[in-house]
Amino acid sequence: MRGWTAALVAAGSTVALCGAVPARADGPGPPDVDGAGSGERPDARSVSPAPTRPGGRGELRYTSETRLSSGVVFKTYETSGIGGRVVGDLLDVDLRDPHVRVGLLHPPAIAARQTVSRMANARGALAGINGDFFNISETHPGVTPTGSSSGPEVDGGRALKAAVPDGQRFGPALPPTTSAEDVIGVGADRRGHVARLHLSGTIRSGGTSLALRGLNQYALPVGTAGAFTGEWGTVSRLRAVCGTDTRRNDPCDTDAAEVTVRRGVVTEVADEVGGGAIPGDTTVLVGRGKAAGTLRGLRPGDRVRVRYRLTGTERFRFAIGGFPILRDGEPLAGLDPKGPAPRTAAGVGRGGRHLYLVVADGRSARSGGLTVAELAGLLDEAGADDGINLDGGGSSAFVARGPGEPSATVRNVPSDGAERAVANGIGVFAR
Repeated sequence: MRGWTAALVAAGSTVALCGAVPARADGPGPPDVDGAGSGERPDARSVSPAPTRPGGRGELRYTSETRLSSGVVFKTYETSGIGGRVVGDLLDVDLRDPHVRVGLLHPPAIAARQTVSRMANARGALAGINGDFFNISETHPGVTPTGSSSGPEVDGGRALKAAVPDGQRFGPALPPTTSAEDVIGVGADRRGHVARLHLSGTIRSGGTSLALRGLNQYALPVGTAGAFTGEWGTVSRLRAVCGTDTRRNDPCDTDAAEVTVRRGVVTEVADEVGGGAIPGDTTVLVGRGKAAGTLRGLRPGDRVRVRYRLTGTERFRFAIGGFPILRDGEPLAGLDPKGPAPRTAAGVGRGGRHLYLVVADGRSARSGGLTVAELAGLLDEAGADDGINLDGGGSSAFVARGPGEPSATVRNVPSDGAERAVANGIGVFAR
């Protein structure tokens, strides 16, 4: 296994394209409980099966195809599943093309949300889709939803955040053998990969050493400590000590501590977890349970070194969280059978040289949506060998900028009636 480092010393430590489809849907958005998308309903409903192939989904048929730029082809398609007819959008990106780049779409802060079109246009993207599941709602009294994604984020080779514990995720149940640490991305080798990124890090002060188990994430493992940098934003960090590793809605930890480290020196030790902007030369350490006790042992003036990296089998320039549904051309066992629903997915094929971005509309008379298993089959037929499921339901969004158009606009029909503000996305850029 070849390890790699996406980030090291914490900041401040010594450490023919149709016109845009209106972003409207045929009905109201779903209630706020788990399901296809972040915080949505379980989506198990009775449907009349449509004619399908032996694998359970109808044949994939492309209804239009437009070259957006060298190496980037936009297609619309139709197929069918247990919910009936399905229509959607697909982007085929040739990663071998030197004029094409794929990167992370994200708001100005990690703990924030924006629509895909706004993020894409802010960075000049040619096209994009929504990304990972995220902390969309809260059951803990007095705790603000952070809007932060569940999985890791890497942008330009730099780690922005790590994954929350599996039990703290939003969205459908994880298939067996998968984890909140799973990502899809593009490596330094310009190939697409589906892999896993694990946070490894330490907090050291004098003879004290504490494992770092969180980086800019809305939930920390029980009994551990995490680091927050200026990229987190202004939202309260209190959510990080709520829930447990197996149950997201368990109570907040009453044993918590927060330490502010500026330019490698402790400036404040507190028994309450706070919020507000973090300066660029500062790192805020948050601990719960046993780790909180260790952090309380620090004193203003103590020197602290915080180091971290995301380790895995691939060296990513860009990566985003999601859970695997296709591996070596075969759907994973144990995929959630609930659905159908709007879906978003990404896959890699042809030896990692092609990236496929897919959105399937749903919850309307025009398009019934797909189950996760049907989505895996669609990715396979489109050309992917490996693929992941991204946030779906009302979060599903596909944007593109056609030749001569000034900006990227929504091409699918979001089921909420308009674009939902989301945590992040995948952007495709033409150089």
